[in-house]
Amino acid sequence: MKEKDDSIKKKVQEQFGKYAEKYVTSTTHSNGSDLALLPNWLKLKTESIVLDIATGGGHVVKAIAPYAAQVFATDLTLKMLETAKRHLEQTQTNVFYVIADAESLPFLDNTFDAVTCRIAPHHFSHPEEFVKEAARVLKQGGKFLLIDNVAPAEQELDDFVNKLEKLRDDSHVRSYSVKEWTKWLELAGLILLKAAPRKKTFTYPDWVRRTTTSEEQIKNVDSHVLSANEKIKGYFSIETTNGEIQSLTIDEWMVLAVKKHE
Repeated sequence: MKEKDDSIKKKVQEQFGKYAEKYVTSTTHSNGSDLALLPNWLKLKTESIVLDIATGGGHVVKAIAPYAAQVFATDLTLKMLETAKRHLEQTQTNVFYVIADAESLPFLDNTFDAVTCRIAPHHFSHPEEFVKEAARVLKQGGKFLLIDNVAPAEQELDDFVNKLEKLRDDSHVRSYSVKEWTKWLELAGLILLKAAPRKKTFTYPDWVRRTTTSEEQIKNVDSHVLSANEKIKGYFSIETTNGEIQSLTIDEWMVLAVKKHE
């Protein structure tokens, strides 16, 4: 099991190390409408200390740092963290950068007023451990904000989107369901305060090339999408022109929870 976990984490490091700059500049990651919602959802106090897990391009940090006293940006991949720092350090002076595994955080219990994680847990092999760790390092009454791609409840749709993501990005582990996330939050002692199901539309040619490494890989992704039945094409709003895939839409979940007082 440990060898498998190590293999998954190595793939993540390779993927995000190789394409670090792409993740910083990606419109999907940098311009998502969810980023504008963060300050209002979190309602941080000026003395707040915040942890952003798997920070990637640092987009969450950029959105919340002006409202907090200190933000700790963590990532498993050194190059990703260095790239985020390079883009943020000119404007954000209250950010600290730490290499960290989301499933084994190097922080003491009850340290942070808020913990955030955006568009990353589908790369985690043990998301339930990640949620436990987020809850552990939160102060009582602290807030946990999660945003990630999620799988539809229906198995056929779940299978399609997870195979799609794996074909496109070998570091993808799984997009989990809202039901699974809700269970893990509850088990970690986190009380759900607010949630919003969202739809996220990708311009397919850009999206598929962000993580693929060969034309053959792109053809395999194309084939999977084009072979989908009408029900699947309808659910994911797959748009084609003359047999060329133009866009598709996947599910995302944004949720805010609070660590209950013991």
